[in-house]
Amino acid sequence: MYEPNVVGDWHEYDEHAGLRVRVHGLEQAEPPRGRDDAAEGLTYFRLRVTVENRGSRPFGLHLEDGQLDVRIGPDGESAFVDWRNSQFIEGYDVHPLRRATAVLYAAAPEAALSQVDIQVQLRVEDEWTGRRLWSGGIGVQEAPVGAGSPCCAAQGTLAHQVSNFLRDQAEPGAAG
Repeated sequence: MYEPNVVGDWHEYDEHAGLRVRVHGLEQAEPPRGRDDAAEGLTYFRLRVTVENRGSRPFGLHLEDGQLDVRIGPDGESAFVDWRNSQFIEGYDVHPLRRATAVLYAAAPEAALSQVDIQVQLRVEDEWTGRRLWSGGIGVQEAPVGAGSPCCAAQGTLAHQVSNFLRDQAEPGAAG
């Protein structure tokens, strides 16, 4: 079963030994070149997509505007992506033990930022990888889980909601 990654998690690509990617650094931030007029009334945020090569040979990477999709809120509406302020990985060779990072600026209504989904599809050596999804949120405070934590304290967290959804989908006879 395909499971989304949590923002900050690394995803390893089986088809490209040693190559891994993660979405991280999801936070409110103003863009460096100023706000786009189309984002009036929206709250800006930034995220980073880092590709790391832990293999033995270089990989030619492309991570451009059409390879990232940002959805917000419970209905998965599209966020406004500010392509002018964003920085991509365009035709870059990532050598062993090196990283390359793309920085994406987007905007959305502040109330929807507690649930952000980012889908990434890399192009490696002119071949497309499978799309992968990262889920997270801005301002989401995960309750610590430990022996002294009550189990129901974290029921409203994003991680708990994602876990319940995946469990429901995996049950026999589940709709979908």
